[in-house]
Amino acid sequence: MKKALLTTRNFLIAVMTTFIAASVLHSQFVLAELTAIGINVSMSDRITMTLSDVSGLLVGYGAIITLSLLLGFLIMQAINKWLFSLPDWRFAIGGFIAIATALLAMQPLFNITLIASARSELGFLSQCFAGAIGGLVYARIYKAA
Repeated sequence: MKKALLTTRNFLIAVMTTFIAASVLHSQFVLAELTAIGINVSMSDRITMTLSDVSGLLVGYGAIITLSLLLGFLIMQAINKWLFSLPDWRFAIGGFIAIATALLAMQPLFNITLIASARSELGFLSQCFAGAIGGLVYARIYKAA
């Protein structure tokens, strides 16, 4: 029972890390595009929009990130257990692939990429990188537990 609670706690920390990183990166990519078309964005506007995105994306994108990371981590753990041994950073790979899969699945399901920053290649990779960061956090906590 204690191990299950510890694993759940560790997973939730990884999810929140991924979500916050993805939300902040999303905000900054959108703001960069606004700046590129000549719109002046002050530092206070950047902070306000970033905080607004973090709270506004929590339910929808937070749920997508949670489900994606759960599947990604479980698949990487299954490969590690039943096929061949993988290093601890397998969760970073799982997080990267999980977010990439979720973003790619949104287009055919909703006929739009819901995360505007992921419409560019660099924005897409930044979201995947957020998944990798969450995976690294999980790997670090997993190893310590």
